[in-house]
Amino acid sequence: MLTTVLDTSRLPNSERTEAWTEATARALVTTLHRFPDPEHFDARIRTTALGGPQLSVIEYKPLLCHRSAALIRRSDPELYQLALMTSGRQAISQAGRRAALEPGDFVVYDSSRPFEAMTGPDGQPAGSLLLQFPRKLMPLPENLVAAACATPLKVSKGLGHVLRQTLRALVDTEADLTEGDRTRMANTLVQLAASAVAAHTEQTDGLSPSTQAAALHHETMAFITANLHDARLTPATVAAAHHVSLRTLHRAYQPYGTTVSDTIRRERIARCRRDLEDPLLHARPVSAIGARWGYPRASDFTRAFKAAVGMTPTAYRASARCEARP
Repeated sequence: MLTTVLDTSRLPNSERTEAWTEATARALVTTLHRFPDPEHFDARIRTTALGGPQLSVIEYKPLLCHRSAALIRRSDPELYQLALMTSGRQAISQAGRRAALEPGDFVVYDSSRPFEAMTGPDGQPAGSLLLQFPRKLMPLPENLVAAACATPLKVSKGLGHVLRQTLRALVDTEADLTEGDRTRMANTLVQLAASAVAAHTEQTDGLSPSTQAAALHHETMAFITANLHDARLTPATVAAAHHVSLRTLHRAYQPYGTTVSDTIRRERIARCRRDLEDPLLHARPVSAIGARWGYPRASDFTRAFKAAVGMTPTAYRASARCEARP
């Protein structure tokens, strides 16, 4: 589960602002703060470590923070921080640029450069998911990242959707991750962050081939998941939707020990199994479940399901019913 670093609702009002300053210095970076309404300040911080990166869920009432050159000289963890606004509004300034953020916006900033941030300029509370990782892990040149700091990241819908969904899914599922999962996810998150920055600056050539391939893999996985119902979904249609060649698409899946066709088949069968096990769907014909997940012909569904699972869909449903009985 995410570790609660701070929950001011458990503290007297008089101690909340000081607790926030101490907690952010420990879990994020050291900053100076001002609180428009200190008597009613309220905040929560939950974090999880993913190898080098850290993901934090932050909720807070209005405040202003400033990271000065003096603070940087005193203590600099040398981090890039990528924030996804989930509620409320925030403004951040760095290197002469200023970003006004609303829910759904991304912004990247650098702990090694002074910055100022104002949360809740309209007096309302705000929330964000904050991904931070060592600057040395970023596969992009420093000057390219610097050009993107404190600007709302303009990324493609596909890539932006993948990054948003990945961060949100991590919050819900991180307790189930093994140490191996965390290591792999750390690499994935850095690659996605780099891809978002590169896409924003239109400098995708600055990404290494492995980072470009990883970004393509995650973007196409989201596309596949969203289109499993379409019987016309094939490697060719996936490649065409992302304006890449079949060869490039297949190469993006090689590091994961699978192919695009196998991925489509595996994801379809997984959803068919889930529906066949669902007691609420026992009245639905087996053929309808197959059609729902891209098998419009019952014979094709039976053949594919038996090859993957070792029994027909009808037998699998009967077995699931027996196991569900007390």
